[in-house]
Amino acid sequence: MSRQPHAFARTDRSRLGVWWWTTDHILLGVAVVLMILGVLLSFASSPAAAARMNVGDPFHFAVRQCVFAALGAVILLTVSTLSPKGVRRAAFFIYLGAIAVMMALPVFGHNAKGATRWLEFGGFSLQPSEFMKPALIVLVAWMFSEGKKNEGVPGAMIAFLLYGLAVVLLLMQPDVGQTILITIAFGAAFFVAGVSLRWIAALFAMAACGGVAIYFTFGHVSSRMHKFFSPDKADTHQIDRAREAIAAGGLFGRGPGEGLMKRHVPDLHTDFIYSVAAEEYGLIFSLTLIGLFTLLVTRGLYKAMKLSDPFEQIASAGLFVLVGQQAFINVAVNLNMIPTKGMTLPFISYGGSSMMAMGLTLGMALALTRRRPGAYAPSEGLARAGAYA
Repeated sequence: MSRQPHAFARTDRSRLGVWWWTTDHILLGVAVVLMILGVLLSFASSPAAAARMNVGDPFHFAVRQCVFAALGAVILLTVSTLSPKGVRRAAFFIYLGAIAVMMALPVFGHNAKGATRWLEFGGFSLQPSEFMKPALIVLVAWMFSEGKKNEGVPGAMIAFLLYGLAVVLLLMQPDVGQTILITIAFGAAFFVAGVSLRWIAALFAMAACGGVAIYFTFGHVSSRMHKFFSPDKADTHQIDRAREAIAAGGLFGRGPGEGLMKRHVPDLHTDFIYSVAAEEYGLIFSLTLIGLFTLLVTRGLYKAMKLSDPFEQIASAGLFVLVGQQAFINVAVNLNMIPTKGMTLPFISYGGSSMMAMGLTLGMALALTRRRPGAYAPSEGLARAGAYA
């Protein structure tokens, strides 16, 4: 009997074959696993969320999350096939589009919980800042790398202007959490780019002054800080229920769908999905979830640091930091390690904008870390990538 050829043989020079053999399979696999876990956890949290929001269909949010996950997967796979130049072009237009929508939010945006961050149409809410984040990181990485290559290009100055515009629009919503997140990712890109100490000192000074100004300007920020440092003098119902849920899960959890505390946590399917997972599946599952994010970020950063092109290195490192920091903030809030902040757990929390934007973020990172001729040092055993060009 003749053997059937492999669907993705190494000699396959089709676009799909080239993509398969040049993409990091571990990073891709972790992303797929996280998406699947997000869908499974949405079925656990959907009935309680639907009951709290008086939605007739108990699996309303679970079904929508399946659609969001499918869209996120399509975006991730499609973007991961792009070349570095394609990633830059996509980031440029996405940034412009997201910034334009953010500018229009004060007039056309939907207000919820005192913030205007969403644009509603056809029963769907779009949060443009979610898509702006990865695009911003790619663009500032581009500017940093161009500034290093050409002395006459004010790369760092342009990067600061792009970052500053994003911060101003975020604080107008207001969205302090996203501001902190892009500042950390921006700082990571700064560090990897190896810019002068003058610029690094300027960033730290801006961050410190900005933090103080935000504390005194936004009442909800100071309120959350007071709740965190003086819990006995404030209403901490939501975070208390989340901590009780995590503690009640034990090692192996109460079982799928058996969680009790999720009925008392308002944002259980979004910001506090981690506590639902911990109660129903236990500590071992929770640590596994953290381990998956750790593997994604550490391997991603390892791959990024091995890249030879400055732009690809800076951009991919910044994107992986963006994903990792968002995951850290969400888990830390659930564990009461930091003041509460509405931040989704990447690929796990319910939300169309979050899921699709995370697909975009990781798709860009996978595209930049693909094996290409000269992308990695020959000592890494990646020079053979030329066979797939």
